[in-house]
Amino acid sequence: MNDLLPLWIVLGVLLVVGLVTLGTVSVRRRRRDVVEPPPAAPVEPPESREPAGAPPGTATEGPPVAEEVPAAAPAVERPEPVGGRLVRLRERLARSGSPLGARLLSVLSRDHLTEEDWDELEETLLLADVGAGPAGELIDALRTKVRVLGVRDAASVRDLLRTELVALVDPSLDRSLATSPRAGEDGSPVPAVVLVVGVNGTGKTTTVGKLARVLVAEDRSVVLGAADTFRAAAADQLETWGSRVGVPTVRSDRDGADPAAVAFDAVRRGRTEGADVVLVDTAGRLQNKQGLMDELGKIRRVITKEAPLSEVLLVLDATTGQNGLNQARVFGEVAGVTGIVLTKLDGTARGGIVVAVQRELGVPVKLVGLGEGPDDLAPFDAEQFVDGLLGD
Repeated sequence: MNDLLPLWIVLGVLLVVGLVTLGTVSVRRRRRDVVEPPPAAPVEPPESREPAGAPPGTATEGPPVAEEVPAAAPAVERPEPVGGRLVRLRERLARSGSPLGARLLSVLSRDHLTEEDWDELEETLLLADVGAGPAGELIDALRTKVRVLGVRDAASVRDLLRTELVALVDPSLDRSLATSPRAGEDGSPVPAVVLVVGVNGTGKTTTVGKLARVLVAEDRSVVLGAADTFRAAAADQLETWGSRVGVPTVRSDRDGADPAAVAFDAVRRGRTEGADVVLVDTAGRLQNKQGLMDELGKIRRVITKEAPLSEVLLVLDATTGQNGLNQARVFGEVAGVTGIVLTKLDGTARGGIVVAVQRELGVPVKLVGLGEGPDDLAPFDAEQFVDGLLGD
C-alpha cells in the first residue's frame, strides 16, 4: 500500500497538468475564432486635380466636385414664315376638285347658255353661301360680258369668271391686322390689343394660339390672356400654345373667375413688359344668349380702361353657312367686330361665305384656317382664294 502511494501522486500531478494544458488550448482556439476587423486603409492626401481649362500644372487640392447638369429648358419652336401659307389653301382647294369653281366653269363653257343655265349658275352660287344679293350681281355681270364678248372657249370663260369673282371678294378691302404698339397719353408704349370672340366650337382658342405663332414668326412679342374662365381646359390649352413659342399666358387660378378681370390683367402685364401685342381669348357664347353677350360688352369696356382695342376678331366656322351670318350680325353689334377669321375653309365647298359675311358686316375676312397644323392660319388674299376655287 505504501508502495502505491507515490504512483497515485504521480498520476494526480499528470492529471492536473493535462487539464491545465487542455484549458489553454481551448482558450487559444476561441481567440482564433473571433473575427478581427481588417486594418484601416492608410489615409492618403486628397488627389490634386486641374481645373477645367487651366494650364497644365495648375492644380487645386480637394476631392473632385460633382458638376451639376442644368435641367434642359423646354424647346421653343420657331413658327413657319407667314409668306406663302395661302398657297397651301390654293393647292388644297384645287386638289379637292373645288365644286363651286368646277360647276361654274362647266356651265359657262356650254355652246348656248339658256335661261335654265343661268338659273343653274345662280343656284350654284346660292348653295355656296354667296348670298342672294352678291349672286345676282355676279350673274348680271356675267350675262352682259358673255353676250358682248361672245366668249366660249374654256380659257376665256375662266378668265372672265375669275375677274368677276375677284371683284366680288373685293381685293380693295384692308385685310391687314392692327398689331403695332402705339404711344399712350404719357408717352409710354401701349401694346396692340386683339380681342377674339365667337360661338362655341368655332376654334377660338386654337385660333388665338395659331395667331400667336403668326405674330412670333413676324418677330412680335406677345402676351396671351385666357379670359375663357368657364373651362379650365381652355386656359390649359392656351398656355400650351404659348409655351411652345415662348409666349406667357395670363390666367386665373380658379374656375369661374371674372373674365373681364383676367383680360384686364393680361393687358396690364403686356403694357408693363412692353409687349407688342396682347391676344385675349374669350369663352364661346351663343349669339342669342343676352347675358353672355352683355358679359362680352363688359370685357370690352374693362379692357379699354387700360388700353384701346386694336382689333376685335370674330371666328366663324366656314361650314355653318347662313347661320354664321346670324352670328356675325349679333357679334358685330355687341363687340364691334373689325375682322373675320374663317376656320375650316379648306374642307368646304361653301367658299361663298367669304363674300356673304363681308357684305353682312362690312368688315373684311382677314385670316383663314387651312387645316389642323400649328401653322395652318394664313392672311387672306382674294386673288389666291379665287384661283383655288377655280382649280388653278
